[in-house]
Amino acid sequence: MPQENMPVAARAVIVMGVSGCGKSSVGEALASRLGLPFIEGDGLHPESNVTKMAAGTPLTDEDRWPWLTLIGARMADALSRGEGIVVSCSALKKIYRDHLRVATDGRLSFVYLEGSRELLSRRMGARTGHFMPLTLLDSQLATLEVPTGEPGVVTVTIDQPVEGIVADALKGLGA
Repeated sequence: MPQENMPVAARAVIVMGVSGCGKSSVGEALASRLGLPFIEGDGLHPESNVTKMAAGTPLTDEDRWPWLTLIGARMADALSRGEGIVVSCSALKKIYRDHLRVATDGRLSFVYLEGSRELLSRRMGARTGHFMPLTLLDSQLATLEVPTGEPGVVTVTIDQPVEGIVADALKGLGA
């Protein structure tokens, strides 16, 4: 069955984008609306990655691969039980997204949260208790390979309340 015709409940959905775009808030709300479990991808980072980011050091591909593999395994496990799942994950590069597509046997959609640097900066500056410092935003934006034109990607602008973002994501996902 082509992915775009597959019910969302039978797929994995990654809410992606740079830090500050709202992956966690949107992911939780989207999962709730779809009646699916939600995994906060940042919670799967090894402590060494969190320590690096908290110190303002950008992650390398070498740092990210084990984390991405774990996310892929969690999604594959849910799908093997016939369950959909929503995960927040930056998925900044196409090669990362392709790795996750392989892990899920193509049963994966992405909701790309797109916003201006100014809006992202404001959001990051306003949040408290997160390990990712504002100084890493430019590094993430430089690393980001925008997923325009890739299969299974829904792009949603973040210059609206979470409810509007979720509604646009659901429409794009065909849910």
